[in-house]
Amino acid sequence: MPIRIPDELPAVNVLREENVFVMTSTRASHQDIRPLKVLLLNLMPKKIETENQFLRLLSNSSLQIDIQLLRIDNHESKNTPSEHLNNFYCNFEDIQDQNFDGLIVTGAPLGLVEFDDVAYWPQIAQIIEWAKEHVTSTLFVCWAVQAALNILYGIPKLTLKEKLSGVYTHKILQPQAPLTRGFDDLFLAPHSRYAHFPTDYIREHTDLDILAESDVAGGYLFASKDRRMAFVTGHPEYDAATLSGEYFRDRDAGLNPQLPLNYFPQDNPELPPSATWRSHGHLLFNNWLNYFVYQITPYDLRQMNPTLD
Repeated sequence: MPIRIPDELPAVNVLREENVFVMTSTRASHQDIRPLKVLLLNLMPKKIETENQFLRLLSNSSLQIDIQLLRIDNHESKNTPSEHLNNFYCNFEDIQDQNFDGLIVTGAPLGLVEFDDVAYWPQIAQIIEWAKEHVTSTLFVCWAVQAALNILYGIPKLTLKEKLSGVYTHKILQPQAPLTRGFDDLFLAPHSRYAHFPTDYIREHTDLDILAESDVAGGYLFASKDRRMAFVTGHPEYDAATLSGEYFRDRDAGLNPQLPLNYFPQDNPELPPSATWRSHGHLLFNNWLNYFVYQITPYDLRQMNPTLD
């Protein structure tokens, strides 16, 4: 089944060129099927690129999905045209009285910024608290994991001395868990973060199930026992060249970045990298949509909060 997105969103043409089954809102309106309503809170600067990455993963499902793009504020973006934001994104005030089957909160380039110094920290906290009553299951990615752990569990910001960048080997700890169903015993996933997620610390200070970890990168995949929350500390949505773009950006800015680990062929940045995590990313998102969203969400979303009309 396809994902359902606005007719004019640039991702429509991008995904169709990749033979991804995309259904525009106009066509979907003629089908008598209730799609899953998934809200994507996009905190990344290059919003169109991030839209394409997440929509690509969400598309690999037998479920019809109605995507709503959400921005955190009305501040002018340096990397995304205002026309695009105004046409395709909503503000929190527009949807705060609605219920959603799923919410995805992306990462953000805020690894070295203290929480209280994040301009939109109050809004992040508001949305995370709101999701408890208005969203069946929320998926937090990279920096959003760190933010959610602080807001929900009071865990302080833990920061690495050097940026973790590269493609790391992970092992599953609970192979029969719904979110890791079908995973290989060992799998690859990219990371690009300063945030530190020590597995033992997460286990000691939360009631989350630790589902996958890396000996080098630390905790990778956590979930609440009621499936209402899932946490992914890496970037399974990344394209093959995303880490490359970040490396050259930082190098050109004079930051002297280290080469991403296990990424460039022969550790030569002049050679094009390959995506070695794509199948894992698709399976992870498919499992989240099926077992954490579809299997537990009410058909009538008003039942999620009976006080809503």
